[in-house]
Amino acid sequence: MNAVAETHAVAREPAGPLIHLDDVKKVFYADEIETHALSGVHFDIEEGDYVSIEGPSGCGKSTLLSILGLLDTPTDGRYWLNGTAVEELDHSQRARIRNKEIGFIFQAFNLIGDLTVFENVELPLTYRSGLGKQERKRRVIEALERVNMAHRLRHYPSQLSGGQQQRVAVARALVGKPSILLADEPTGNLDSRNGEAVMALLMDLHADGATICMVTHDPRYAEYADRKIHMFDGRIVDEETLLRLREEEDRRIAEQARRGRAAT
Repeated sequence: MNAVAETHAVAREPAGPLIHLDDVKKVFYADEIETHALSGVHFDIEEGDYVSIEGPSGCGKSTLLSILGLLDTPTDGRYWLNGTAVEELDHSQRARIRNKEIGFIFQAFNLIGDLTVFENVELPLTYRSGLGKQERKRRVIEALERVNMAHRLRHYPSQLSGGQQQRVAVARALVGKPSILLADEPTGNLDSRNGEAVMALLMDLHADGATICMVTHDPRYAEYADRKIHMFDGRIVDEETLLRLREEEDRRIAEQARRGRAAT
């Protein structure tokens, strides 16, 4: 039984997409100023999908990923994960689902420096009840073998290259056998060679059945996905609209720069 099914007293809907967002909004309040990070987002992710979320900096990509990963809650709208409404779950329910259903791959790797590779990958499993030491070890070795890093299990993050650290981070995301992998700019801290290697790894995982949702600002890496979602100013737009809005933004910035030069 998955982690979502283990929760109780939460709304359920008939079986459908793995993830379903219905009119999700997110507003941040600071000093009586409202910032609308997400404005009425609708979309689904099916099991086995590889989805990229693309758009310029500040368009709401990371906010959306935080909501998908249960690190944040929407201001309004509904979020269904495996048929369960999750936006109103309490802290312990969210933590339990996050640990069992979602694997995170971060831009900055987020490995713990004083833990070995083995210990970093094992860490998510230590928060699960019913998993003995031998079972944790088996899962860690299996995850490290999938990313070709089992030979480095006794090393520390500082002894690894950036590409190797990201592979360990991917193993940590995989070790709990999550329903979906959420990747936030997974190549952002890597050179092009290591970036391509990590993207190839994600492609292999997807070919093996993994469901992946990746945020990227790089159109080259967005092309690896089966589906591309384009965002601009907190909204999902089609590719043609995104290009038009980018051109309008570029013209606005150029005009502001021209006026600034004229004023001096």
